[in-house]
Amino acid sequence: MRVKFYATFREIIGRKEVDVHGVRTVKELIEYLADKYNPEIKKQLLESPRVGKDKPLDGMVLVNGHNVLHLDGLETELHEDDEVHIFPPAGGG
Repeated sequence: MRVKFYATFREIIGRKEVDVHGVRTVKELIEYLADKYNPEIKKQLLESPRVGKDKPLDGMVLVNGHNVLHLDGLETELHEDDEVHIFPPAGGG
């Protein structure tokens, strides 16, 4: 599958996109990216103080244009032909 990164995640991963094979869920994808590229992506997405029961990740992950929070969250299934977009949390005020 093709995984594209935006804003600070491009800096963290060191690329704007990568091809990933063999992961089955969004959670496995985040674990894979943390292990292969940079553990900071997992810290920001899954271990932020803003993550909780009603908010399983801090940022936005789209699978084929659909926000995983409107699918099965971190357990959203992934397939080899999927396109995943990973955005850091929005800031500002």
